[in-house]
Amino acid sequence: MSMNIRPYIIINGVNSQTIQGLLISSLAPVSKPPIRIKTETIDGRDGDIVTPLGYGAYDKTIEIGLTYDYNIDDVISFFNTSGKIIFSNEPEYYYKFAIYKQIDFNRLIRFRKAKVTLHVQPFKFSDTETQKSFDTSSGAQITIRNNGNIYSKPTITLTGVGTTNVYLNDIQILTVNFGNTGQTIIINAEDMNAYSEDGILLNRLISGDYDNIQLKQGSNTIRFVNGYVSEVLIDNYSRWI
Repeated sequence: MSMNIRPYIIINGVNSQTIQGLLISSLAPVSKPPIRIKTETIDGRDGDIVTPLGYGAYDKTIEIGLTYDYNIDDVISFFNTSGKIIFSNEPEYYYKFAIYKQIDFNRLIRFRKAKVTLHVQPFKFSDTETQKSFDTSSGAQITIRNNGNIYSKPTITLTGVGTTNVYLNDIQILTVNFGNTGQTIIINAEDMNAYSEDGILLNRLISGDYDNIQLKQGSNTIRFVNGYVSEVLIDNYSRWI
Protein backbone atom coordinates (compact mmCIF):
# COMPACT_ATOMS: atom_id res chain seq x y z
CA MET A 1 0.00 0.00 0.00
CA SER A 2 1.54 3.32 -1.07
CA MET A 3 1.57 6.34 1.21
CA ASN A 4 0.32 9.73 0.05
CA ILE A 5 3.11 12.04 1.21
CA ARG A 6 2.27 15.73 1.10
CA PRO A 7 4.74 17.87 -0.87
CA TYR A 8 7.15 20.10 1.02
CA ILE A 9 10.03 22.48 0.44
CA ILE A 10 13.10 23.28 2.51
CA ILE A 11 14.39 26.85 2.42
CA ASN A 12 17.83 27.46 3.91
CA GLY A 13 17.43 24.42 6.13
CA VAL A 14 13.86 25.18 7.32
CA ASN A 15 11.21 22.64 6.30
CA SER A 16 7.82 24.03 5.28
CA GLN A 17 6.22 21.28 7.39
CA THR A 18 7.47 23.09 10.50
CA ILE A 19 5.65 26.34 9.62
CA GLN A 20 2.36 26.47 11.50
CA GLY A 21 -0.62 26.20 9.19
CA LEU A 22 1.36 26.20 5.92
CA LEU A 23 0.63 23.60 3.27
CA ILE A 24 2.51 23.04 0.03
CA SER A 25 -0.34 21.99 -2.25
CA SER A 26 1.66 21.28 -5.40
CA LEU A 27 5.19 21.60 -6.77
CA ALA A 28 6.46 22.54 -10.20
CA PRO A 29 7.39 19.57 -12.40
CA VAL A 30 11.04 18.61 -12.74
CA SER A 31 12.38 20.25 -15.90
CA LYS A 32 15.60 21.30 -17.59
CA PRO A 33 16.64 24.96 -17.65
CA PRO A 34 16.11 26.90 -20.88
CA ILE A 35 19.02 27.55 -23.21
CA ARG A 36 19.58 31.22 -24.07
CA ILE A 37 20.26 31.72 -27.76
CA LYS A 38 21.18 34.47 -30.20
CA THR A 39 19.67 34.25 -33.69
CA GLU A 40 20.92 36.01 -36.82
CA THR A 41 19.19 36.21 -40.18
CA ILE A 42 21.31 36.86 -43.26
CA ASP A 43 19.77 38.02 -46.53
CA GLY A 44 20.07 35.38 -49.22
CA ARG A 45 20.64 32.56 -46.74
CA ASP A 46 17.96 30.03 -45.86
CA GLY A 47 17.09 29.76 -42.19
CA ASP A 48 19.04 31.55 -39.51
CA ILE A 49 22.21 31.20 -37.47
CA VAL A 50 21.62 30.11 -33.88
CA THR A 51 24.33 30.66 -31.28
CA PRO A 52 23.83 29.07 -27.82
CA LEU A 53 24.57 31.50 -24.99
CA GLY A 54 24.35 29.13 -22.03
CA TYR A 55 21.58 28.09 -19.69
CA GLY A 56 19.20 30.70 -18.31
CA ALA A 57 17.57 31.08 -14.91
CA TYR A 58 13.85 30.33 -14.86
CA ASP A 59 10.73 30.29 -12.66
CA LYS A 60 9.25 27.42 -10.68
CA THR A 61 5.72 28.10 -9.46
CA ILE A 62 4.31 26.25 -6.46
CA GLU A 63 0.84 26.35 -4.93
CA ILE A 64 0.44 26.86 -1.19
CA GLY A 65 -2.49 26.71 1.22
CA LEU A 66 -3.39 27.33 4.84
CA THR A 67 -4.93 25.18 7.54
CA TYR A 68 -7.28 26.59 10.18
CA ASP A 69 -4.49 27.16 12.75
CA TYR A 70 -2.15 29.15 10.49
CA ASN A 71 0.19 31.91 11.63
CA ILE A 72 0.44 34.31 8.69
CA ASP A 73 3.47 36.10 10.15
CA ASP A 74 5.41 32.83 10.18
CA VAL A 75 4.35 32.10 6.60
CA ILE A 76 5.44 35.55 5.41
CA SER A 77 8.76 35.23 7.21
CA PHE A 78 9.37 31.80 5.69
CA PHE A 79 9.12 33.16 2.15
CA ASN A 80 10.84 36.49 2.87
CA THR A 81 14.31 35.26 1.98
CA SER A 82 16.58 33.86 -0.75
CA GLY A 83 19.34 31.27 -0.87
CA LYS A 84 18.97 27.50 -1.13
CA ILE A 85 15.78 25.55 -1.73
CA ILE A 86 15.02 21.82 -1.85
CA PHE A 87 11.81 20.45 -3.41
CA SER A 88 10.37 17.18 -2.13
CA ASN A 89 10.11 15.82 -5.68
CA GLU A 90 13.92 16.21 -5.94
CA PRO A 91 15.03 15.69 -2.33
CA GLU A 92 18.66 14.94 -3.18
CA TYR A 93 19.30 18.33 -4.85
CA TYR A 94 19.16 22.01 -3.96
CA TYR A 95 18.70 25.07 -6.15
CA LYS A 96 19.81 28.66 -5.63
CA PHE A 97 16.71 30.85 -5.64
CA ALA A 98 15.10 34.21 -4.94
CA ILE A 99 11.51 35.49 -4.94
CA TYR A 100 10.95 38.56 -7.09
CA LYS A 101 7.21 38.36 -7.79
CA GLN A 102 4.94 39.58 -5.00
CA ILE A 103 3.00 36.90 -3.14
CA ASP A 104 -0.70 37.73 -2.74
CA PHE A 105 -1.03 37.07 0.98
CA ASN A 106 -4.47 38.74 1.05
CA ARG A 107 -5.70 36.12 -1.37
CA LEU A 108 -3.98 33.45 0.69
CA ILE A 109 -5.81 34.56 3.83
CA ARG A 110 -9.17 34.96 2.06
CA PHE A 111 -9.22 31.84 -0.09
CA ARG A 112 -6.63 29.78 1.82
CA LYS A 113 -4.58 29.29 -1.35
CA ALA A 114 -2.07 31.21 -3.47
CA LYS A 115 0.80 30.75 -5.88
CA VAL A 116 4.47 31.44 -5.17
CA THR A 117 6.89 32.02 -8.05
CA LEU A 118 10.44 31.00 -7.24
CA HIS A 119 13.19 32.30 -9.53
CA VAL A 120 15.81 29.55 -9.65
CA GLN A 121 19.28 29.51 -11.16
CA PRO A 122 19.72 26.95 -13.94
CA PHE A 123 21.84 24.38 -12.13
CA LYS A 124 21.20 22.17 -9.13
CA PHE A 125 23.66 20.78 -6.61
CA SER A 126 23.90 17.72 -4.41
CA ASP A 127 22.46 18.13 -0.93
CA THR A 128 24.50 15.19 0.33
CA GLU A 129 28.00 15.82 -1.04
CA THR A 130 30.32 17.32 1.52
CA GLN A 131 33.37 19.54 1.22
CA LYS A 132 36.48 17.67 0.03
CA SER A 133 39.75 18.29 1.89
CA PHE A 134 43.19 17.48 0.53
CA ASP A 135 46.62 17.67 2.19
CA THR A 136 49.00 18.72 -0.59
CA SER A 137 52.03 19.43 1.57
CA SER A 138 53.81 16.50 -0.09
CA GLY A 139 53.17 18.00 -3.53
CA ALA A 140 50.88 15.17 -4.62
CA GLN A 141 48.38 15.61 -7.43
CA ILE A 142 44.77 15.56 -6.26
CA THR A 143 41.73 14.02 -7.93
CA ILE A 144 38.18 15.34 -7.65
CA ARG A 145 35.09 13.77 -9.27
CA ASN A 146 32.15 15.65 -10.72
CA ASN A 147 29.27 13.20 -10.35
CA GLY A 148 26.82 15.52 -12.12
CA ASN A 149 25.64 15.54 -15.72
CA ILE A 150 27.26 18.83 -16.76
CA TYR A 151 30.50 20.69 -16.05
CA SER A 152 30.73 22.36 -12.64
CA LYS A 153 32.30 25.59 -11.41
CA PRO A 154 33.58 24.77 -7.92
CA THR A 155 34.69 26.87 -4.99
CA ILE A 156 38.35 26.11 -4.25
CA THR A 157 40.05 27.22 -1.02
CA LEU A 158 43.85 27.24 -1.17
CA THR A 159 46.33 27.72 1.67
CA GLY A 160 49.89 28.33 0.61
CA VAL A 161 53.06 30.44 0.39
CA GLY A 162 54.78 32.04 -2.60
CA THR A 163 53.51 31.90 -6.19
CA THR A 164 52.03 28.72 -7.61
CA ASN A 165 50.74 27.71 -11.03
CA VAL A 166 47.47 25.76 -10.94
CA TYR A 167 46.92 23.00 -13.50
CA LEU A 168 43.51 21.44 -14.14
CA ASN A 169 43.60 18.23 -16.20
CA ASP A 170 47.19 19.11 -17.25
CA ILE A 171 46.25 22.58 -18.53
CA GLN A 172 47.46 25.65 -16.62
CA ILE A 173 44.44 27.74 -15.64
CA LEU A 174 45.67 30.11 -12.90
CA THR A 175 48.67 31.65 -11.20
CA VAL A 176 48.10 32.38 -7.50
CA ASN A 177 50.32 34.69 -5.45
CA PHE A 178 50.07 33.87 -1.72
CA GLY A 179 52.89 36.23 -0.77
CA ASN A 180 56.02 35.50 1.24
CA THR A 181 54.18 35.04 4.54
CA GLY A 182 51.41 32.89 3.10
CA GLN A 183 47.62 33.06 3.36
CA THR A 184 44.33 31.35 2.52
CA ILE A 185 42.54 32.38 -0.69
CA ILE A 186 39.00 31.30 -1.63
CA ILE A 187 38.39 31.11 -5.39
CA ASN A 188 34.69 31.03 -6.31
CA ALA A 189 34.56 30.03 -9.97
CA GLU A 190 30.80 30.51 -10.27
CA ASP A 191 30.88 34.07 -8.89
CA MET A 192 34.22 34.72 -10.65
CA ASN A 193 35.81 36.19 -7.53
CA ALA A 194 38.65 35.46 -5.11
CA TYR A 195 38.53 36.59 -1.50
CA SER A 196 39.96 36.02 1.96
CA GLU A 197 38.29 34.15 4.79
CA ASP A 198 37.10 37.57 6.01
CA GLY A 199 35.47 38.34 2.67
CA ILE A 200 38.09 40.80 1.40
CA LEU A 201 38.45 40.65 -2.40
CA LEU A 202 41.80 39.23 -3.53
CA ASN A 203 41.36 39.15 -7.31
CA ARG A 204 44.61 41.10 -7.68
CA LEU A 205 46.48 38.00 -6.47
CA ILE A 206 45.05 35.77 -9.21
CA SER A 207 46.17 35.67 -12.84
CA GLY A 208 44.11 33.74 -15.38
CA ASP A 209 40.53 33.34 -16.52
CA TYR A 210 38.06 32.19 -13.85
CA ASP A 211 35.90 30.75 -16.61
CA ASN A 212 38.56 28.06 -17.16
CA ILE A 213 37.89 26.63 -13.68
CA GLN A 214 35.48 23.99 -14.91
CA LEU A 215 35.33 20.41 -13.69
CA LYS A 216 34.25 18.08 -16.48
CA GLN A 217 31.91 15.16 -15.82
CA GLY A 218 33.78 12.36 -14.11
CA SER A 219 37.33 12.47 -12.78
CA ASN A 220 39.47 15.62 -12.76
CA THR A 221 43.06 16.18 -11.65
CA ILE A 222 44.52 19.32 -10.06
CA ARG A 223 48.20 19.94 -9.41
CA PHE A 224 50.33 22.86 -8.28
CA VAL A 225 53.72 23.78 -9.73
CA ASN A 226 56.11 26.05 -7.81
CA GLY A 227 55.30 27.77 -4.54
CA TYR A 228 53.94 25.72 -1.66
CA VAL A 229 50.28 24.74 -1.29
CA SER A 230 49.60 22.95 2.00
CA GLU A 231 45.83 22.46 1.92
CA VAL A 232 43.01 22.43 -0.64
CA LEU A 233 39.26 22.51 0.09
CA ILE A 234 36.72 22.04 -2.73
CA ASP A 235 32.96 22.71 -2.61
CA ASN A 236 30.21 22.53 -5.27
CA TYR A 237 32.19 20.07 -7.37
CA SER A 238 29.16 18.26 -8.83
CA ARG A 239 26.41 19.97 -10.80
CA TRP A 240 23.26 18.91 -12.65
CA ILE A 241 20.75 20.37 -15.08
